[in-house]
Amino acid sequence: MDLNALRIFCRVAERASFTLAAQQLGLTKGRVSTAVQQLELQLGTRLLQRTTRQVRLTADGEQFLARCKELIADAEQLQAMFQPAASGLRGSLRVDLPNALARDVIIPRLPEFLAAHPLLEVGISTSDHRVDLVHQGFDCVLRIGPLADTELIARPLGLLPMCNLASPAYLATHGTPRSLAELSQHRIIHYASQLGLQGAGWEYQAGTATVLHPMRCALVVNGTDAYQAACVAGLGLIQAPRYGAQALLDLGLLVAVLPEFCAPPMPVSLLYPHRRQIAPRVTALLNWLGQVVAPHLDPMEPPVR
Repeated sequence: MDLNALRIFCRVAERASFTLAAQQLGLTKGRVSTAVQQLELQLGTRLLQRTTRQVRLTADGEQFLARCKELIADAEQLQAMFQPAASGLRGSLRVDLPNALARDVIIPRLPEFLAAHPLLEVGISTSDHRVDLVHQGFDCVLRIGPLADTELIARPLGLLPMCNLASPAYLATHGTPRSLAELSQHRIIHYASQLGLQGAGWEYQAGTATVLHPMRCALVVNGTDAYQAACVAGLGLIQAPRYGAQALLDLGLLVAVLPEFCAPPMPVSLLYPHRRQIAPRVTALLNWLGQVVAPHLDPMEPPVR
């Protein structure tokens, strides 16, 4: 099976477009289309569903894409064994990052990574919603919060300290809460990945347990930018990672409240598919992301024995 054809298929799948894939590969659209058609003939199945508006993977295409990436990674690992290190890392990378971490921490440092690896092309997706790493063709994702992807490899990076926040205008109107009992006089802005989810309340750590103190909800949002903006606008209290709020605290747009009743710190992890060999460019990205994010995290707590 032609390795170049596999690379072409991966690029079409990643970009969901024959035209974009052709432009980025420096090939004609006809050449790209022919390569994919020949793959489908060889395999005896349709890999991509084509319409006038979109290109998307079929169920077989999703499975084939995951194996394609493994085969390409194996080939690159083998090739790297016999290439001088000076030749540099090549190829494309796709990573999904949380919005605020990408904006405030990672993208400002990205020029140094690209300067060290000028032959790489990095594609960054920013989202506050969890993507399907394997089916959507990502090389790795950075996740905040508990993990449930048992089929993926997880590299724990550390813990994000949390803080409780309000705007000066909100506190001037409603007063500053001094205890959990006083929260009954206040309202919270609820963050939910899907609008309509219930469970709004004040989270705090009591020993090793996490307690949810019910509160009146003023607003439900599903994005970190809207979450912070709503708090700055005086719509209620929020609980958020301190790294993302520090600039607003420094400017006086937000104020920390109830520091003794903060939510437990959130784990931060890098996830990537289980593969026999990880492409050198993916390893380089994983290591760099870990180094960039580490200064903003607390160390992971050792397991209780």
